[in-house]
Amino acid sequence: MSKRDELIEKYIDDLKTKAGEADPDVDLLREVTIACGPSIYNRDSETVSSTSDGEMATVKNNFLIKKLGLSDGPSLDQGLDAVIERYGRSNTHKYRAVMYYLLTKQFGKEGVFK
Repeated sequence: MSKRDELIEKYIDDLKTKAGEADPDVDLLREVTIACGPSIYNRDSETVSSTSDGEMATVKNNFLIKKLGLSDGPSLDQGLDAVIERYGRSNTHKYRAVMYYLLTKQFGKEGVFK
């Protein structure tokens, strides 16, 4: 099993146990994980700090606007907030790939990865 496959298994477990997703779309998760590039292998960049305004601005600009093609506005902040709530506000270990997967589903942009 490759390192990426091991990480995807960890992400599936996180989706089930922390985000309440009983049957995650593994193909979508795989594509989102691949899109994250080498950041998933770096201890610092593999997670997202939802309490950091700078980090949330980066997720918003680089993922939601640039990757998913969404327009900036209050709905992006509301969607981010909903995903953080779902993943667990008190969960300090939020994987980037899982956050991006949940955001992709939150905004109905699965077609970007298929």
